[in-house]
Amino acid sequence: MLSLVWFKRDLRVVDHPALAAAAERGAVIPLYIVEPDLWAQPDASGRQWAFVAECLTDLRRELVALGQPLLIRTGEAVEVLARLKALTGFVRIVSHQETGNDWTFARDRHVAQWARAHGVEWVELPQSGVARGARDRDGWAARRNAFMAGPLARLPALEPVIEASGGVPSARALNLADDRCGFRQIGGRAQALDLMESFLAQRGQNYRTAMSSPLSAERACSRLSPYLAHGVLSPREVVHATAAARHHRRGACGWSASLGSFESRLAWRDHFIQKLEDEPTLEYRTLHPAMNDLRPRQPDRALLAAWERGETGLPFVDACMRYLRATGWLNFRMRAMLVSVAAYQLWLDWRAFGPVLARLFTDYEPGIHWSQVQMQSGTTGINAIRMYNPVKQGLDQDPDGNFVRSWVPELALVPDAFVHEPWRWPDARRVLGKRYPEPVVDPAAAAREARARIAAQRGVAGFADQAARIAQRHASRKGRGRPGSRDRRPADRAQLSLDL
Repeated sequence: MLSLVWFKRDLRVVDHPALAAAAERGAVIPLYIVEPDLWAQPDASGRQWAFVAECLTDLRRELVALGQPLLIRTGEAVEVLARLKALTGFVRIVSHQETGNDWTFARDRHVAQWARAHGVEWVELPQSGVARGARDRDGWAARRNAFMAGPLARLPALEPVIEASGGVPSARALNLADDRCGFRQIGGRAQALDLMESFLAQRGQNYRTAMSSPLSAERACSRLSPYLAHGVLSPREVVHATAAARHHRRGACGWSASLGSFESRLAWRDHFIQKLEDEPTLEYRTLHPAMNDLRPRQPDRALLAAWERGETGLPFVDACMRYLRATGWLNFRMRAMLVSVAAYQLWLDWRAFGPVLARLFTDYEPGIHWSQVQMQSGTTGINAIRMYNPVKQGLDQDPDGNFVRSWVPELALVPDAFVHEPWRWPDARRVLGKRYPEPVVDPAAAAREARARIAAQRGVAGFADQAARIAQRHASRKGRGRPGSRDRRPADRAQLSLDL
């Protein structure tokens, strides 16, 4: 039986259940479809495509070694599949289940309709602990852990069926702007394996204590998130490698707690992706209806632009945003702070700034991103409000101002005692409004006003009852869309935890 294996966010051959299952049934055509309409979505960016393009080059090389090179086609998925079916006569598509954005959900429905109409079997297999089709979330954690503890899918040998063809298009060919992410991580499995090895052997010892500050997180965090987001590594192989490292380093100073924390965050990763699998509308619909119009749907464009450029006049916020723009990555606490400042101090709607962050993250994972953006914005109605004080965060995480000075050189003249609050410096006029902007808001006053607005909204009639219904719906789901599950889970403390 000739099968087509459709690669999407699973750009590897190791522990690839779909590829292994297809090869067991006969000949395989490996295919990746470059979909221009997907890359035209507001959550897509040139930096993400550049990373994927590097991963595709690496994947093609790995498949050549197995015996059948990767086909790369550009176009709309159904049209590409129809042409390949006419050319090769494949009767089966095998792929992994994808919890992507709403566009990919709609595309998959379209592909499923085409497959049924043309007598093509489409088999979708899980590649992580995320479950599709469960009526509730009872036992979800046990099933997830059992999947992760299972053996890696075998590496198949492939027989040549069709010659490789189709190049990897440039970002310009996809009409993606060059966003000048000069310090972006490089895509490909070799880079992913090097990072995993160095983290588990050296860098991860202080992970638990060092991951909160941007000064230390760049080295202390695994930096595996983009490779997991695009499937260069499977979550299961990272879980296996971490368990082995934890066993090997049992009793070594710092290692047990740090690797235990890392294992927990890998579980949180599946937990948050499951949320979008359960409720696809999280990408565009406020979870609690009473919060839908809490903030203006048309944002203050000047404030949004200042936040996006790292020119808010709040030094630690601007340093974090500029770092993210330059690298495509930021540690978990600083991600949460950027969302908090946008949502509370600047009072911007999550649907206005959420796509901005999505484009900037090389490791953008829709399942984590949208539930976390809503949670950090206070729109779920069932989570505690987390309002970050950007000055306090700067003093806590960058007490000497070294990170700020690296990314906001305009503040070079400001003494250490005032670098996080230059407006308090007696000579502030030498810098503010000239080299560096005045604060766009008074952060303390804006936070007070935001708390009052949130409290007033939460106090309206029926709010608590609606929140209780939302919590119940999440506790036992029998809904539409991509049904999934939810059960006793890690606390919602991951805070845009894809950074790992």
